[in-house]
This record gives sequence, C-alpha cells and structure tokens, in this order.
Amino acid sequence: MKETKAVQWMDYLWLSLYAFLGLGLEIVLVYLIEPIIFNVDLSKYSTAKIIYHWIATIILWGIMAFILSKVSKKKYGFDYWDYQEKMNQKDWIITLFLVLVSIGISIWNWSGWKVYKELHNLGWLKFTFQYLYYLMETVLIVLIIVFSQKAGELKFSKSNIPWGGILVGLTWGLAHALTKGNLNAGILSFFSGLLYGVVYLLVKKNIRIAYPLIACMFIL
Repeated sequence: MKETKAVQWMDYLWLSLYAFLGLGLEIVLVYLIEPIIFNVDLSKYSTAKIIYHWIATIILWGIMAFILSKVSKKKYGFDYWDYQEKMNQKDWIITLFLVLVSIGISIWNWSGWKVYKELHNLGWLKFTFQYLYYLMETVLIVLIIVFSQKAGELKFSKSNIPWGGILVGLTWGLAHALTKGNLNAGILSFFSGLLYGVVYLLVKKNIRIAYPLIACMFIL
C-alpha cells in the first residue's frame, strides 16, 4: 500500500464525510428532483415510482462510492483492497458472535425477523429492489468506516480503536435521530455503527470479509 507523503489524517476524514454526504443524495432526489418529475410525495408513489426511486438512489450511491474509491487510490495512494491479512480462530469466533448480537438486536427492534416482515409487506418485486438498495447503502456505510478508521489511526496512532465505527455511529445515529424524530433510533444506530467498526477491525480490515458481514448485520 503506497501512500503519498503529503497525505494527512484530515484527507481521509473528508473522504469519510463525503461518503456520509453521499447517503444524503437520496434527500436531493426526494425533495428536489422527484417532486418535479412526479408532482407527488414519496408516500403516494406507485410501485413503479418507488422502484424508480430505489434504482436512481442506487446509481447515485454507486457513482459516489466509485469516485471516493478512485480518489483514495489515485490521489492518496490508499487502496483498501490491499488489506488481506488472515484471521485467527479467536477473531472468527468473536466476529460471528457480534454478527449474531446485531441480528438479535434487529429482531428485538422489529419484534420479529425484519426480512420476513418486509417481504410480507412489500411483496417480491419491491422487496428485491429495496434489498438491492440496502446493499448499496452498506457500501457507503463501509466506506465511512474505512476512511474514518484510517483518519483516526493517523491522528492518534492507535489502530486498535474502532474509529470508523465511532464516526459512522455518530453520523448515522444523528441522521436517524433527526429524520425519525426518535432518540432511541439514534442510539440504536450509533450502537450498530460501533459494532460494524469493531467487526471491520476483527476481520483485519479485509473488505472482502468485512462487507458481506456488515451487510448481513445491517440487512438482517
């Protein structure tokens, strides 16, 4: 992993904040673009319009993730795919335990299994596109963790603290508290984000392992 000498911790912090702002692009769609196109609020969308919204959001998030990854690699010399250290048995046991804890919290919060409930409420078509939407949302959540973890390590010279989980918990948690008007939702999101950051460290920052596990924690 060849990084340029001029790179500072703030460079990575900005990348993580841009990833968070990338999630906010959906707000631009909902409040600025789609009202002009459809002349109706999202709660009144037909199935086709809701699916359009998810597809458009997925595309915007994908573009943002692609740009941030390219900037990280080309401008700062940081390619997060280079982390390929193997995990030991203890790391795997703790990681899988935390994944199960996260899923358990979700079941408690939803008073049942989220996937089953959403499939029942949405039907197969909308369910499929919503979960593609969730998978792309997870990409940006993981990028927030990756870049802010790098920033924290450069700033404080401590690699065993889940800086990424702390930042994703704060940003994502605050966003949920404000958008849902529910402090409990914000606290739960903060705790979930912190768990994601811990898992990222436990898997030795290997994105090939981190992404599917965090996706399971987020989606299930």
